[in-house]
Amino acid sequence: MSEQEQPDVEPSDAAPPEAEDAQQVQSGANEALQARILAAVDQLAPILVGGPLEELEVESGGLVVRLAKPRAVPAAPTTAAPGAPTSPYGDPAPGMRFVTAPLTGVWYTAPSPGARQYVTAGGEVASGQVVGLIEAMKLFNEIKSDIAGTVTRILAETGTLVKRQQPLLEVDPR
Repeated sequence: MSEQEQPDVEPSDAAPPEAEDAQQVQSGANEALQARILAAVDQLAPILVGGPLEELEVESGGLVVRLAKPRAVPAAPTTAAPGAPTSPYGDPAPGMRFVTAPLTGVWYTAPSPGARQYVTAGGEVASGQVVGLIEAMKLFNEIKSDIAGTVTRILAETGTLVKRQQPLLEVDPR
C-alpha cells in the first residue's frame, strides 16, 4: 500500500469498546456466579445442619460448593426449657450472648488487610459499635453489636463464609 492508501489511525488511550463490553460481561458473570453460590449455600445448609454429615460437597455445571459444620466448642451443660428453639451453631456459654450474622457472606474482622481489627477477644464492645464487615454481592455491610460488654471469643475467622444467624462473637454482657 502506498502512503495515500494507508487509513488514518490516531493513537488512543481508551480501551476499545469490545474490551469494555467484555469487562461488563465478566462482571455480570461474576455476580451471577456469586448469586448461584449464595443460593446453593442457602439450600444446602439446612441439609448439613439437620443431618449426621460433617461435610457436604456438591458439583453442578462447573460450580463446586463445599460446606462443613462449624466445630463446636464444648460448653457446660445447660438446662433449656423443653421445646425451646436452639441455634444450629450451639448456645453461648452460660451468662454469655452471641452477636450473629444478619446475612450470608464473607466475614472480615478488619476494614482492610493489615488494618487493626474492629474488636479483639478481651476487648470491650458497645451496643451499636461496628464489630466487622460481611461482604455479599460485592457490597461490604457493617455489622454492629446489639450487646455491650466484653468480647470473650471471636467465633468466625476472617475471610470465611458465614451463614445468616451464625454466631460471630461471644460477648459477656455488662
